[in-house]
Amino acid sequence: MRKLKLQMNILLGDKWDDEMTNFSIDNLKRVDSIVLGRKTAEGFIPYWEKVAGNHNDDFYNIGRPLHDIPKIVFSKKLKTSKWDNSIIAKGDITDEIKTLKKKKGKDMIVYGGDSFVSSLIQHELIDEFYLLINPVAIGGGKTIFNPLKNNVQLKLKKCKPFPCGVVLLYYTR
Repeated sequence: MRKLKLQMNILLGDKWDDEMTNFSIDNLKRVDSIVLGRKTAEGFIPYWEKVAGNHNDDFYNIGRPLHDIPKIVFSKKLKTSKWDNSIIAKGDITDEIKTLKKKKGKDMIVYGGDSFVSSLIQHELIDEFYLLINPVAIGGGKTIFNPLKNNVQLKLKKCKPFPCGVVLLYYTR
């Protein structure tokens, strides 16, 4: 069965390096779809489309797969997708994700949207958590673990520091 992976920066800041880019690219090689909430998709898809279209962009190497991998955008508001290479999922989030997990293919990855990710966590739909802890505190942020009705039990599988100071914490349920 396919897994749903979460890759998310915690305490977003300006720390990023080539090793983190390579980690993210390697992570994308094991997925065949990107799952997004509508709010995230509205910024994410156009941004990475622009990066993927510019060979001189510093993030071109990651922008290309982020653009090329098909997206599944969860939205109750959108009737049809306004982006290439994406579809709209309108049904119950739990049913939709469970159906997607049963399909043949590689794993799926989800990026941000604190309320969308929180909903996925609440419904126990995320199988792997790749949390990139950034040493820059910006304050006033939102949490992906709010509100949760039950404790989330995670098992630490790997901890990897990057040269720029960011630490990857890889957990499974």
